Amino acid sequence: MNANTWLSRFLTIGAVLEIPVGLGLLVVPSALSTLLLGAPLSGTGLIVARLGGGGLLALGIACWFARSTPIARAGLGVAASLLTYNVIACVTLFLVPPGPGSRALLLGVAALHGLLAVGLLGALLLGARQRGAQLNG
Repeated sequence: MNANTWLSRFLTIGAVLEIPVGLGLLVVPSALSTLLLGAPLSGTGLIVARLGGGGLLALGIACWFARSTPIARAGLGVAASLLTYNVIACVTLFLVPPGPGSRALLLGVAALHGLLAVGLLGALLLGARQRGAQLNG
């Protein structure tokens, strides 16, 4: 399978996952925090969560539109942004100290972000290799 197909699939997955999470953080940030981290949000935490939700919503929308042209320069930029987010999310969630929340859920979400990061990195590297082969061939 070529890089175009893989990147398109990962961008679609990114859109399908990040759009609802972004909307959830905008609408019910405290409930999502309680589910994942075992503690509700209040005060400035609600504001930060909603800003993060807006960012995730925007990233998900960008992924949705980039999925049809994933190896175009803009599509590669969106894929690199999604990769960056997934690496940061994986590491951050993995390092959350054990608390009253569900550690299994937290580690599962961290692992999902890690798998998406590895897949995106592989697809981006495959694309770079394929483009290099076309230039040399």
